[in-house]
Amino acid sequence: MRDTVDPEFASYVDARQGRWLRTAYLVYGELERAEEQLLHAFTRLSLRWGKVDDPDAFVQRLLYQPALSRWAKVRPFEGEDEPVKLALASLTPAQRAVLVLLYFEELTEYEVSDVLSMSQPSVHGHGQTAVGRLGAALGSGDWRDAYRRDQQ
Repeated sequence: MRDTVDPEFASYVDARQGRWLRTAYLVYGELERAEEQLLHAFTRLSLRWGKVDDPDAFVQRLLYQPALSRWAKVRPFEGEDEPVKLALASLTPAQRAVLVLLYFEELTEYEVSDVLSMSQPSVHGHGQTAVGRLGAALGSGDWRDAYRRDQQ
């Protein structure tokens, strides 16, 4: 067992943990679970540090794929009354993960499909449905109605 932490690994974790904790919280809807998943991802990365070509992709997979588990019975944002959190809670885990990766992590649909091990058409469908449901939950109505008004 190592007695010291690789300074490059420590620097990597320090630089990215805040951003990923925020996005993991949006995906899991529970701060404790988001912290647990992020710690798990960083621990696994520490064991493979120096052997992983793309640490970001490695951590993203470990962080977001468990959110898609159908066995995860966690109700996100329980006890919250903020409209955005309630709207996010109305999405399925897959829709929430796709939405966060597309709009907060700013990944392409192809990158999201790789992170979540999901086909690109599936990512596209989840993303479209999530945006529509989020808009409807926030009182914006159907996003296509806003587009049609802009075209007139």
